[in-house]
This record gives sequence, structure tokens and C-alpha cells, in this order.
Amino acid sequence: MLEKNIETFIGCDADYEEARVVLYGAPFDSTTSFRPGTRFGSRAVRAESFGLETYSPYQDKDLTDYAVFDSGDLELCIGDASIALDQLKERAQIIFRDGKIPFMIGGEHLVTLAAVRAAAEQYPDLHILHFDAHADLREDYLGAKLSHACVLRRCWELVGDGRIYQLGIRSGDREEFLWSREGHVTMYPFDLKGIDQALEALADHPVYVTVDLDVLDPSIFPGTGTPEAGGVGFMDLLDAILKACKALQIVGCDVNELCPSYDPTGVSTAVAGKIIREFLIALCAGKEQKQ
Repeated sequence: MLEKNIETFIGCDADYEEARVVLYGAPFDSTTSFRPGTRFGSRAVRAESFGLETYSPYQDKDLTDYAVFDSGDLELCIGDASIALDQLKERAQIIFRDGKIPFMIGGEHLVTLAAVRAAAEQYPDLHILHFDAHADLREDYLGAKLSHACVLRRCWELVGDGRIYQLGIRSGDREEFLWSREGHVTMYPFDLKGIDQALEALADHPVYVTVDLDVLDPSIFPGTGTPEAGGVGFMDLLDAILKACKALQIVGCDVNELCPSYDPTGVSTAVAGKIIREFLIALCAGKEQKQ
């Protein structure tokens, strides 16, 4: 008997009831400030994931050893950021309500705000670990408060001072860096060498982890809307994610800002898929160890 053709991220075909982690795609890029196209990221990485193995030699674990459910891409209101954020928040709320971990694939970075809104309702002591090339701390961007350039400022409004830890930041306007130095957020610029200090500070709190893939050097990851020279290597980011999954109580996460059309070789999409595979395995393994 033939079955329906349902495309999931490789190895993520568990039943919803048994799943501990739930993937969902956020195909949205209406506020991108430079090059659009990240709305196609979640679809591309899901399709290209079948070029990967489910086994991770880095962790000596297999994604199929864990129950992950891929709920697919949402159909978002592309023309209205407020409506799209409400739609994404509702999906995260459902996942939280059912005692599972939401794992969102963007899309532009503004989509993180929706998941953090849901997470902050569920976990009043929520903290955030943020990997990015850009500070994303602007009060507004060309008058718009809902922009991927402002997303961590909007998240700060939800969680408050001292709860956001940023790594890899190497771009932003002067006011963003001055504002961060006033003690609102903890920023480790340029690289990921501050990961151990960040993990120590976050160890006793529920944590949302957001990974903007442009934290990677564009020589490794050119397929993004706002490439920024001077980023970190794949193994640096992988090591930081594995450490975070082992050390922290991660309650939600996302990987975003893949823009596949700007890398016709497909390498950026492959890199994104591998980061997601490793993140999923480490997240599931970390939860298993903490039980």
C-alpha cells in the first residue's frame, strides 16, 4: 500500500505523542534589512537534509535513537510581522503546553521573538543564549520596532537586564554597543571564547538558545542575507552548541538566517543542516542525561 509523501528533516519522523523535541519551520523574511530570501531556508534545509547521515561521528550518537517530530512549515502572513509572530507564538505555546521542546528553523531572526514570548510565559526566569554576527539591539530600524535588527532588544523587554548572553557579535551601530555596556546584556564580541563563562552564569536557569547562522564566517557560510566577515568556524560553533546542550536546561531553541539562493553551491544549506542535526542530537542526549 502506498503512503502519503511527507517530507521531514532527516530522522525526524517520530509520532507527536512520543516526541520530546518538535521541529517547525518559520518561512518569514518581511523585515530583512539587506538581502531577502530567508523565507526559503526552512524548506531548503529540510529537503537537503537527506544528503546527511543521521549518525553523528562527533557525538557517536544517531538522530534516529531519539524521538523528534517535524511539524513542517507554518503558512505565515508574509505582509504583517505582528500577525506572523502571533502565528509562530501559538505554535510554540502548543508545544510547550504538551511538555515538549520547540525547535524552530527560520526564516529571518525576528521569528525568535515569537518563541521567546511563548517561552517567557512558560518560564518566568527565562534567560537567552544568543549566537550571532549582529547585536540586534537597536531600539528600532528605520522606525520599525519589529525588525530582525531589533529582535534581541524586543526579547530584552520581556526578560530584563542580565538575562541575555551574546557571543560572536562583530557588527552593530555604536548605540547598540554602548547600550550593552550599560549592563543590559552580557556581550562576548568577535568569537566564542566566552562560552564557558556564559554557561556558568546560565547553569541554574531555563535557557532559550538562538543561533543566527551568520555568526559563521561567510567563507564557510555565504548563504545568508547579511554576511559579515570575520566570523567563527564550523567546529567552533559546533563545540559551543554541544557544551550548551550538556550544561544547560534548554527549554527552546532556533536556527535561523539561512538564505539558500545566495549560495548556489548548496554548501551553506548543507552546513545549516549539519548544525541542526548535531543540535538535535545533543539536545535530546542532554535531556536524557539530566533525567
